Amino acid sequence: MRKQERRAWMCLVLAVVLFGGVALFGFRFVKDGGKWASFYGNSQIYTDGVLNRGEVTDRNGEMLLNLSRDGAEYNNDAYIRMSTVHAVGDPNGNIASGAISIFRSQLIGYDLLNGTYDTSKSGKKISLTIDAKANAAALNALGGRTGAVGVYNWKTGEIMCMVSTPTFDPAYDVPDDGTSYYFNNFLDGAMTPGSIFKLVTAAAVIDNVPDRDSYEFDCDGVNEYSGVDFTDIKSHGELDFRGALAQSCNGAFGELTRKVGSKTMKEYAEKSGLTKAVEFDGIKTAKGSFDFPSDDNVKLSWAGIGQADDLVNPCAMMVYAGAVANGGEATQPTLIKDTSFISEIKDAADLNGGRSMGRYLDKETAAELRSMMKNDVVDNYGEENFPDMDIYAKSGTAQVGTDAPDSWFVGFTDDSDAPYAFVVWVKGGGYGSEAAAPIARTVIQQLKEDN
Repeated sequence: MRKQERRAWMCLVLAVVLFGGVALFGFRFVKDGGKWASFYGNSQIYTDGVLNRGEVTDRNGEMLLNLSRDGAEYNNDAYIRMSTVHAVGDPNGNIASGAISIFRSQLIGYDLLNGTYDTSKSGKKISLTIDAKANAAALNALGGRTGAVGVYNWKTGEIMCMVSTPTFDPAYDVPDDGTSYYFNNFLDGAMTPGSIFKLVTAAAVIDNVPDRDSYEFDCDGVNEYSGVDFTDIKSHGELDFRGALAQSCNGAFGELTRKVGSKTMKEYAEKSGLTKAVEFDGIKTAKGSFDFPSDDNVKLSWAGIGQADDLVNPCAMMVYAGAVANGGEATQPTLIKDTSFISEIKDAADLNGGRSMGRYLDKETAAELRSMMKNDVVDNYGEENFPDMDIYAKSGTAQVGTDAPDSWFVGFTDDSDAPYAFVVWVKGGGYGSEAAAPIARTVIQQLKEDN
């Protein structure tokens, strides 16, 4: 009798183990089946190690890449090929953040019921949110310089332009050394922001310096503090708070940073979303990093004007500009336009842009900062340089230890038909208003034409 009981218990244990194993397999199959099916050893969907099915288009149906057993067919325009390769990806998978790397299982037509069976054997079509012509315009405007250009709709989250250089022509020139060519500066870069970070410092001042409306600073161009010169390109003379941002006065913003203090500056860098990765469509950007010392007012001052150890990711900076435009609320980006494609993905909600990423700024703070960014354009950059655009912006010139500083231009347009937030970074470009601003103008003009 006892022997039978022991056998019964052993059978029960084995049944539990079997049931648990089946349940675990079922869970893993549902969760990771697409990855299993798209494994590189699957000769059904790969030819010579390259995916042999699927098509990627831009938002307007322009073919960017078509994959078949005959090989990879790219767009006929070299500028479109080179400007979109970081968004599309290359067939060999060197660009990890490209659509054909992230969405392999969807491209091959995988589904839970039928696996990789596809009667057409041509795979699926992914429509990206980017505008191919605008990407080409951005690449042309960069003129061979290393840089990054990003534009997204701050209401819907659609990334309209995403360009990173150096780049390559995937139809012909697949570089052996992919360190710089495959690297996406927009998503994976972290750079010294220079004066564009003054937008974050300005938000901290708005919320924490009650007498900001009566603030005055006399800029003599040298702005010596504690034996250190916080030089500007010229003497700005008497400035108020708004004028200090419009003229991007280092001396004034160094002093304002000291008024705000280390603890508050750290809080606002975190609130702005710049210290964490932006996550969308299975992509995670680089994180920014900052150091606001409480025992070194000189370094604290440099950090408040976007220098010292400050590092920002361009995509995160673009989202921050969009939050200012959107009353302080940040909108999640997306690269996927085709909603029928999204509906086939299990975690569709996590891949769909347009959702709130949280409140970066109070509404009143965003409204005042928006007004100051418009004043930057009127007082400094010139509205005539941005025809037919209701533009709000801040330029930046980041000193990075080289002869020529890096150039930045960040901001947004407030247009019901073209609500775009943008960021432009040009390595060694010089003054942001001279090198980066014209690129933003060119891309937005192209987007307005196409959309």
